[in-house]
Amino acid sequence: MLTRLEVDGFKNLLGLEIDLGAFTCIAGVNATGKSNIFDAIQFLSLLADKTLLDAAQEVRGVHGDRLGDPRDLFWNGYAAGAHRMSFAAEMIVPLQVEDDFGRFAKPTTSYLRYELELGYQPPSGAEKVGRLVLLAENLRHINLGDAARRLRFPHSAGKFRKAVLSGRRSGTAFISTSWDNGQPIISIHQDGGSRGQPKPAAAARAPATVVSTVTSSDDPTILSARREMQSWRRLALEPSALRTADRYVDPQVMDVTGRHLAGALHRIAYEDGDPERVYARVAGRLAELEGVAVRSLKVEEDDVRELFTVHLTESGGLTLPARSLSEGTLRFLALCVLLEDTSVTGLLCMEEPENGIHPANLTAMVDLVRDLAVDVNGTPGDDNPFRQVIINTHSPNVVQLVDPRDLLFADAAMRQAPDGTVTPALQLRPLADTWRVATSTIPPVTRADILPYLTEPPGAQLRLEIA
Repeated sequence: MLTRLEVDGFKNLLGLEIDLGAFTCIAGVNATGKSNIFDAIQFLSLLADKTLLDAAQEVRGVHGDRLGDPRDLFWNGYAAGAHRMSFAAEMIVPLQVEDDFGRFAKPTTSYLRYELELGYQPPSGAEKVGRLVLLAENLRHINLGDAARRLRFPHSAGKFRKAVLSGRRSGTAFISTSWDNGQPIISIHQDGGSRGQPKPAAAARAPATVVSTVTSSDDPTILSARREMQSWRRLALEPSALRTADRYVDPQVMDVTGRHLAGALHRIAYEDGDPERVYARVAGRLAELEGVAVRSLKVEEDDVRELFTVHLTESGGLTLPARSLSEGTLRFLALCVLLEDTSVTGLLCMEEPENGIHPANLTAMVDLVRDLAVDVNGTPGDDNPFRQVIINTHSPNVVQLVDPRDLLFADAAMRQAPDGTVTPALQLRPLADTWRVATSTIPPVTRADILPYLTEPPGAQLRLEIA
């Protein structure tokens, strides 16, 4: 769970600090940079798994395509001068992880702060594209005694906080950065703290972050941080992927585009032990949509062609395959399947989930994405998966349906950049009298401030009249 994010120098994020709960809705008009928050989270996730250059080229890519130049990620882009960006992520990591060799391990502590600083080196010689440079990387524990103060979102201390936080650590960091003759040296420290010698390496030519190189249970806390960041997903549900039938040999886990929806639902249903019960729950949730008359839903197994296909039977008796459903219905169905999949944990980022949804169905959609997130007043487990959800929206209707405590309002403000110039940057403002206000460095939004955003635009017809 990502509980706090700090970003400086990435796109139009300058000095940005966000405290996050289980569910967050970022609202604002187009072109403010709301999507850059998701880009920053996606970038950190990619850096936990790929090289610096690969991660930079895949941010906001499609199907793993590499797009753009690394300079596209810096606030000053292609301008002359130094290029630097920094990140800090405070997170609650899994209490047990599996390494790349199938061995299980437990972190020394599950509450961590990860810091990363990157620079840019222009191309030289035969190089045509510059590269990112690792300038600093740190991973430290956060004292569990400080959790009540730092986990600011409303939650149950006994059922939630004590269940997800464990362990202790003092002194040495798990990853630290020092300097030798002006060059950064990054060291890995064993989980035993002061026992054992650190493993240092020069950062100047490092092709990847240290976190991304840890694959074994020898460093369980770093591995837990890596697994947590790898679990941060950016959903981009695509109708073509959602309409595709699955072969028996395909993965039975739905990917970020919605591919393998049928295989995933089949697996979930049979893992439950009562497939019809799972299908009934999904059908019942789908039936909350106005205009979707659902009698039943199931995954059909075609043993001749070896295919799984989702079929929906309407109240009138007509049976339709998934490829015949509307785009909005398919996206809603995909989220219903995610809700049932207890194996899906971590952070889910969703752009404008209201797209393709009729206004009459916005309440059902907002309730569904909120229900995907863990209930922080209960104990995480199979019936309360440890999931976190962030959505962004420009819809006033969605804003009115979201709990005010979960809202952040995005707008652009002039900020001083690292080189002293003034440039427009994204700022996120909480609603007055909500939990984020205590630590926010910018004025909160009042209900009067957002009233124009929530009202109909000038000239809009509140009723239709025929002359």
